[in-house]
Amino acid sequence: MWKSFCSWLLYKRMGWTAEVTEPHPDKFIICLAPHTSNWDFLIGQLYSKAEGMQSNFLMKKEWFFWPLGPLFRKLGGIPVWRSKHTSMTDNLAATAGRLEKFQLCITPEGTRSPNAEWKKGFYYIAQKAGIPILLYGIDYERRLIRCTKTIVPDGDIDRQMREIKLYFKDFKGKKPENFTIGEV
Repeated sequence: MWKSFCSWLLYKRMGWTAEVTEPHPDKFIICLAPHTSNWDFLIGQLYSKAEGMQSNFLMKKEWFFWPLGPLFRKLGGIPVWRSKHTSMTDNLAATAGRLEKFQLCITPEGTRSPNAEWKKGFYYIAQKAGIPILLYGIDYERRLIRCTKTIVPDGDIDRQMREIKLYFKDFKGKKPENFTIGEV
């Protein structure tokens, strides 16, 4: 029932479409961009529920206050303490190794503001865990969710980050002025 409702709301009522050609193995990282608005969270949640996906996501710890904290955790949220230097990538990679299924969604910009220096934690988690990265783009102009490319980390992070950024160059965020891939 919930799946049907989310599908109706996202695709019929809101007019979004999805173009997903990449296979989804039991373990993967979703690199989701552009991230320019809090609406991205809602669209992502509707999409994952409509498609029957169970994915965790990283979110800054400041959002985990009552009553939102318990809700975000139930939806798969993992709080991130930006001020602390933790081994989050190591911990998440180890978790991925232990579990039979592991899906984690990360927005590489790390903020809803323009940021040419994308975070690389998603890449390191995937590399350490030996799992692929599925590139998911949200295009508000075309009301399109697209995943047509998978990256398997090979250690050449500069080349592969350039490839990842170029994949997202034509996607229009909710607030396009807040998205940049920087110089590639």
